[in-house]
Amino acid sequence: MTDPLTDSLDAETRQRVEDLIKEEEGDANQYKGSLGIALTLAAVLMSLFHLYAAYAIVPAQILRATHVTMVLVFIFLTFPIAARFKNRLMLWDIGFALLAVSTLIYAMLGGDDFADRNTYPLTTDVLFGSVLILLILEALRRTNGWVLLTVTVSFLLYALFGNYLPAPWTHKGYELARLVGFMYMTLEGIFGTAIDVSSTLIILFTIFGAFLQFSGAGKFFIDFSFSVMGGKTSNVGKTVVLSSFLLGGPSGSGVATTVTVGAVAHNMLAKAGYEKNAAGGLLAAGGLGAIISPPVLGAAAFLIAEFLKISYLDVLLMATVPTFLFYLGLYVMVTIDARKYNMSEQKIESIESAWTLTKKYWFHFFSLISIVVFMLMGFSPGMSVFWATVASLVTSFLRSDSAMISYDTFQGKAPFWASLYNSKFTQALSGGFTQVLSIAATCAGAGLIVGVVVLTGLGLKFSAIVLDYADGSLFLTALFTGLVVWIVGLAVPVTASYIICAVIAAPAMIKLGVPDYAAHMFIFYYAVLSEVSPPTALSPFAAAAICKGDPYKTTFQSWKYVAPAILVPFIFVLDPAGVALLLMGNVKALAAANWSEIAWIVFTASAGIVALAGGLQNWFILKTSLIERWVLIASGVALTYPSAVGDIGGFAGLGMVVVLQWLRQSRQQAN
Repeated sequence: MTDPLTDSLDAETRQRVEDLIKEEEGDANQYKGSLGIALTLAAVLMSLFHLYAAYAIVPAQILRATHVTMVLVFIFLTFPIAARFKNRLMLWDIGFALLAVSTLIYAMLGGDDFADRNTYPLTTDVLFGSVLILLILEALRRTNGWVLLTVTVSFLLYALFGNYLPAPWTHKGYELARLVGFMYMTLEGIFGTAIDVSSTLIILFTIFGAFLQFSGAGKFFIDFSFSVMGGKTSNVGKTVVLSSFLLGGPSGSGVATTVTVGAVAHNMLAKAGYEKNAAGGLLAAGGLGAIISPPVLGAAAFLIAEFLKISYLDVLLMATVPTFLFYLGLYVMVTIDARKYNMSEQKIESIESAWTLTKKYWFHFFSLISIVVFMLMGFSPGMSVFWATVASLVTSFLRSDSAMISYDTFQGKAPFWASLYNSKFTQALSGGFTQVLSIAATCAGAGLIVGVVVLTGLGLKFSAIVLDYADGSLFLTALFTGLVVWIVGLAVPVTASYIICAVIAAPAMIKLGVPDYAAHMFIFYYAVLSEVSPPTALSPFAAAAICKGDPYKTTFQSWKYVAPAILVPFIFVLDPAGVALLLMGNVKALAAANWSEIAWIVFTASAGIVALAGGLQNWFILKTSLIERWVLIASGVALTYPSAVGDIGGFAGLGMVVVLQWLRQSRQQAN
């Protein structure tokens, strides 16, 4: 089966991109023959099971335990224990898979008494629970590498031996039986919030994203973006920004968006005059926006809703303005690129008109809004993505080239079962489950971490330490929290980074009066930004492979493009007025909000983003002088801070630079 993300790349580049993804997400086996068919069909059945669970009622304990067990089974059967055993099914892999199934069967046979005795578990309870924890740790190693495994083991050791640590880190310490009972026999540890979200939302959105991939929505969004922008070399950067948003909104995956857009746009960026590292940086920055863009966002967004006990629609609402500001910064940066590098207006290729494309593939736009439409109709997030997936399947049949199942299958022109097995429908269902394995393993590991934090009170201890170092200063607390999130994000994926920091760092800001939703969005935003920082900078590294650039120089360039948006989270935590950027946190509050205040905050923040972009690019209308550059940067910082003094100073500085540059341009044109 093919991968639509990398099909359009040359063989060498495609291999480099795939190797990077394997390094980050685990190197899965590629089985052929009867074993490959069996695993594909099993993955299809698991996707159908989760779709059924969205529509019907499946008890939480059964759904979560089944989800974890089958994820572990697939990881052990498809991810080798070491590279030299690639594409070979070994006896120990089968043994690990059977052990995972045995832990599920034991828990299911335990009945109601199983959960009730979690504080005083039986010896067999401890045995099976310990086996499950060890299996999760091995699954983490196979899919995410040693760093996240080390972090998780460190938390478990803290729970067991924290009584030997000095104050303020010390706690009473927990015996193995108590720790295992809490992790295995309750819905607080392994089967807690993270796995709940993974089994009810993340898997469904992954399936939905797979349906969009295989129905051709990605190619349409890219073609549409180039068509809207006129297919001119001077607009290639703007096209990357627009197509990243259109494709990233439904997919919610940074690397998928980077690779899909990059596969089509990298040659066009080179022809337009982009240096290869700058081209890769732009692609990675556009892909990063996918993780914060409605309607899907990244996996961590579902966890925000669960942690705060709010609707997913509220999370989408909170992400709207920050997403706008992020892409505004990107748009201004690429607009300045066109001026700075004097990019030509040459047409780069023949593209169908936007109207022609829309007439052919208008139904793909429904993927951008369908989930939100269903939620506004009153459906839960799970049911919304279920019906959005059904809708994408049905509408795909409006054209033969987008149909998830070939017309020939129904017309008897091909063997029915063979054609169905090889169809996009089967590939999407299979891919929907297999693509969630790494994330689900991360969520299971995060469940262990959260369980330790809950048991030991580590979150409160950490918050007290941060507040002590910050001496009660909200700015320093936010700065320290941002640094902690960034450092944690250097080593682990976005989902794990958000979960860890949400339980240990968010309480510090909340204690200083920051609304809980603003604190969690602050952490989410910086967890996402850490995605473009080595050593786990998968999107920039993949973009560098596509554009033939240097991975670390490309990462630096991606930071340049996202830099204007880095200050945005501080806006909604440092001043009460700043929460207007989050549209007051929920739909009900928004109805009674002061819209003039919201409009003003958004306007000043937008102006600040524009000023920062000009200062960082060292170019505005014309190349800036040293004084103009620093005035733009200072004005941008002042405008992004919600205060009357900052607004006055920021607009004065920005206005001064605009006037000076306009006068200089007029003199140049006159000469």
